Amino acid sequence: MSILKALVLWLAILALAIANGLLREKILIPSLGSTTGLVSSGILLSAGILLVAWAGAPWYGSLTSWQWMLVGAFWLGLTLMFEFGFGRLVQHKTWGEMLEAYTFKDGNIWPLVLLVTLVAPWLVAKIKGL
Repeated sequence: MSILKALVLWLAILALAIANGLLREKILIPSLGSTTGLVSSGILLSAGILLVAWAGAPWYGSLTSWQWMLVGAFWLGLTLMFEFGFGRLVQHKTWGEMLEAYTFKDGNIWPLVLLVTLVAPWLVAKIKGL
């Protein structure tokens, strides 16, 4: 398993997540309301993560199920580090404010997006027979 390949694909996920956040705040929530906008955003980001995993899977070559799960765990770890680092250092959010995103309050499905991030490489590999 190449950590560099996993990092490059995660950077694509990060770009999608940033674009998704802009879409959510500028279009989805204003036009659909908070709950529907948050759910729609979570579904779109999850689909984007699965698409990145789908497109990137052949690039890895043959991996074991465990290695596919390690790729997902790496993506999840990077996501959490970015989320908490950006939240604390750039947005100056409190821990409580940041942890609120990890609840299902008002249509927030961020925990499910994180689950998709974790399992996407393994799931795609299974579907593709890799």
